[in-house]
Amino acid sequence: LQKHLVRSLKTPSVSPFIFSLSSFLAFSFAGERNSRFFIHHHSLTKGRQILQFKMAEKPHHPLVFQKVASRLHLSSSFSHSALNGAGSTTGLYERRIAGGQYRNGGLQYPGMQQPCRTSLDLSSVTSYTSPVFVQAPSEKGFANFALDFLMGGVSAAVSKTAAAPIERVKLLIQNQDEMIKSGRLSTPYKGVGECFSRTIKEEGFGSLWRGNTANVIRYFPTQALNFAFKDYFKRLFNFKKDRDGYWKWFAGNLGSGGAAGASSLLFVYSLDYARTRLANDAKSAKKGGERQFNGLIDVYKKTLKSDGVAGLYRGFNISCVGIIVYRGLYFGMYDSLKPVLLTGDLSDSFFASFALGWLITNGAGLASYPIDTVRRRMMMTSGEAVKYKSSLDAFSQILKNEGAKSLFKGAGANILRAVAGAGVLAGYDKLQLIVFGKKYGSGGG
Repeated sequence: LQKHLVRSLKTPSVSPFIFSLSSFLAFSFAGERNSRFFIHHHSLTKGRQILQFKMAEKPHHPLVFQKVASRLHLSSSFSHSALNGAGSTTGLYERRIAGGQYRNGGLQYPGMQQPCRTSLDLSSVTSYTSPVFVQAPSEKGFANFALDFLMGGVSAAVSKTAAAPIERVKLLIQNQDEMIKSGRLSTPYKGVGECFSRTIKEEGFGSLWRGNTANVIRYFPTQALNFAFKDYFKRLFNFKKDRDGYWKWFAGNLGSGGAAGASSLLFVYSLDYARTRLANDAKSAKKGGERQFNGLIDVYKKTLKSDGVAGLYRGFNISCVGIIVYRGLYFGMYDSLKPVLLTGDLSDSFFASFALGWLITNGAGLASYPIDTVRRRMMMTSGEAVKYKSSLDAFSQILKNEGAKSLFKGAGANILRAVAGAGVLAGYDKLQLIVFGKKYGSGGG
């Protein structure tokens, strides 16, 4: 093989396939068994050798036989200077790409109009695997995507189910005034602890998870829609902080986040509505302990019968505003507080970063909490005789009749829910690392 390679290098008319195959096998054999002898006889050039190749435009990804052929061609481009080293470290693979958008180890699909030059610097290679075989995004496989998606759903189910009792208490306290108006609650709750004990006493311990099924189901379409909309709106609002300035980047962030969130919410809002109605469906004090709804399907049936599709989307507009307000507060506070607080030794502190993130998340959530109260109070009027005319009407009536404090009812329970959810996710992520060796999606949101 070594002798044949020398003849091949000196004979320009040799078959490209034989040349590629012989050089590949000779290099592999010499690297393992007789590298010193091979290096001595074949140090013909120094520096890098550039392999140029053109590939016809194709609207699809390279086929298997094309990849095999590409591997042989790439192997023939091994620089002879690569054989001058002892080979103790990993080789450096460099790509110089001209034209096209799709990159896969130096090969481009589709629509590559210029030659693609691949430079291989193997001055310290011990083993080599062709980069052509690195999986492209389209080749990662549906199975891996489905596994990540499913494990993200499991994470969501675990975190949401663990925090469901606090979530239901938060919703009960937040919407108790609407429940009193409709006769579904006799007296207001006195606090988080009293709401817990009273709910368990009147409805049973299992009732703390009422509405959780709809909340867990909501994760899957939400994540699927996020995958669908994320890249589109990211390209649409493609502003960079260092290139376009802070305010353009900030406005683009609000625009992309708001548009993507509103697009996803359009499809899953009815599930959030159903979850809210089920969680606030306490046993009626005036109707012998009966519930208004028998389950998730019953919520849809009764709402569509009484209010039509509009009843399922009551409060949708103010919900979209809430997404933009939350993101604006979050990024605004983060960019303002990070340069001030995370300085010196704190800049590399995990606990300082965690504390800042927790502070900003809860601060933004608390500041936008009145919007959440208004939208959920509007949800509670579907099927009732008296409804708010709009979100502004709901906001003004709550302020006028109940005071500003009513807009923040349940906020304390909401902070506890965030802490509980974060703790459960942290523990679950650790368990995934132990069992599977990797962390899947956290299933937040």
